[in-house]
Order: sequence, then C-alpha cells, then structure tokens
Amino acid sequence: MDDRRARAEAIEDFAAVLRQLRNAVGNPPFREMSGRSGAISHTTLHEATKGNRLPSWETTVEFVKVCDADPAAYRERWESANRAVRSASAADPSIPADDHPTGEFAATGASEVRTLHLAVGSPVSRPASLPSPPSGGLAGGVQPPADAPGSGGRLRLSRPAVLATAAVILAAAIVVVVAVNRDSTPEEQHNPSPTGSPSTAALSPADCPVRSTNPPWAPPLHKGDAATFIDDVTLPDCTRVAAGETMTKVWRLKNTGTVPWEGYSLRRLDLTQQADQCQTISDVPIKDTKPGKTVDIRTDITTPRKPGLCYVRFKMVDASGKVVFPGSRPLNFQIIVDVR
Repeated sequence: MDDRRARAEAIEDFAAVLRQLRNAVGNPPFREMSGRSGAISHTTLHEATKGNRLPSWETTVEFVKVCDADPAAYRERWESANRAVRSASAADPSIPADDHPTGEFAATGASEVRTLHLAVGSPVSRPASLPSPPSGGLAGGVQPPADAPGSGGRLRLSRPAVLATAAVILAAAIVVVVAVNRDSTPEEQHNPSPTGSPSTAALSPADCPVRSTNPPWAPPLHKGDAATFIDDVTLPDCTRVAAGETMTKVWRLKNTGTVPWEGYSLRRLDLTQQADQCQTISDVPIKDTKPGKTVDIRTDITTPRKPGLCYVRFKMVDASGKVVFPGSRPLNFQIIVDVR
C-alpha cells in the first residue's frame, strides 16, 4: 500500500507543478494551449494536470513551452517523479507502470485517439521523428523480447493476431473517447470563445477588466531588450462597441532596452479564431523602433455579431518568430460588444 501511495503522491505532486505553471500564465484554455503547441492535443494537456498518471517527458516539454517557461527547469522534477513511479511498479507488480507513449500529437475532433500501426511480419516501431525516451527503451521502460522465435530480437505478429489486436484496440478506443468526453471540463466540451482568458467559458462583460497574473520570471530572448507599455491610444479596457463592425485598436509601447526592434510583431495567442470572437490578423507588425523611442502598434478589429466580452492576447515576437519577452504578461485588448 505504501508503494501505491508513493506512486500516487509523486504523480499528484508533479501534476500540481503543472497546474501552478498554467495558473501563473492566466489559466489559458487547454484548446488554446494545444493550438499554440501545434503538436499535442488539448485532452492530453488536460490529462497531465489531473494527477491520474505521469505525463511523458515530451508532453511535459510541450506543456511547459506553451506556458512560456523553460523545459530544462522541469526536467529534474519530472525525472524524480518518473523514478518514484517506476520504483513503486517494480516493488509491487500489481501496480501498473505508466505505459504512456513518449510522443503525443494533436488529434482533430473533440478527443484524442492514438493510432497503433501493426504490419504482418514487421516490427512494432516508433516514428523516426520522435525522440528517444528519457531513460532508454520503450515507453514505461518495457523492452521488446529479444528471444521472440524467428524475430531476430523483434516482435512479430501473425495475421490472426493482428486482426484480433486491431479489434481490441478499436473497442478500447471507443471506450477511451467516451471516458475522455465524460471527464472533460465544460471548457473542453464546448469552448465557443477560446480568447485566451483565465476561464473563457465563464467570462462575461461583468468580468471586465480581466486581471491576469504574471508568468514565471524569464529573461528576455535578447540580452538588454526591454519594453514598457505606455497607453491604450484607442479602445481602452471595457470600451463598449457595436457588434459586427470594424475598428482600429492602437497600443503605445516604448523600447526601454538597448536592442533595436527590427522585424518585430505581435502574435495573437489563440490562432484558431472562432466566429463569435473578435477577428484580427494573426501577426500585427511593429514598425522598426530604436532604443528609447515609442511606437504605436495598430490592428483592425472586427467584432462578432453576438454580444459579449472580447478578450484577446498577443505576445511580442522577433523576426524569427520567437517570443522575445517570455517573462512578461501578454499584451491584450478587452472590449464589450453590444447589439445596438
């Protein structure tokens, strides 16, 4: 029982670390996080915070990266949790090892379904694009049998075995989809306006202005770079605007560092824009700005026809598309859309 408790505590402690990190950047919706990653599904990201099982290292890397933090800072904590899980499983064979795959990729639709490719007379292999597991071997530390008859150290399945296995996998996938949908939060089941708010599904005009928290400290991408927000030149927070209209938002920033801004832009965080969101271009260009100078950054906003709160966030990126101030809050606009 002690081994089970140690395993559960290690998994929950690591999940708490991920929840704390997500909270530090304003609890963005898991769908938004998935969109920013482009490599992992929202259900996998959500599962990582629930404390039911230890996420793979690759899942952890994507989770940390979309929260604008450094994965290297979390490697030791993940390794410690992984050792605890493996130790508990080794000490008590009745405790299942966390046999998660080492790479988890985004799936379309409401739920993630992992696909296992099996071929008659062929080894079960991992895509070449996936990195090796942190501790070597297959997921969960399970090694393929080296003495499988006629396999030369590789696992081979007969055609009947393949068909039987495929049927089992299909049935399991159906169960998984039902379970995931049942356990998903309302935000994941129906997220009509993933605008990057701390809890988008619950936001309304009454929540304006939305208060965001500071992300974990991180140095600027370029040493000496710095920016200071000066003013909302147009559309200050909680301005009431008409539905179905186009207007211009202008922010004023100052380059307070020693690095010239050349080719910089503001990148919208929720790149998959829904019909009932305020529409903007995905990357808002910033005029080249020398240190000590101010710049007005403007973008056209088209409001939806449905009333509500538009809360949209941007992060400044350099000419290569990398976030330049990972330790700073996103720049945002938040306007109340009325039907007049």
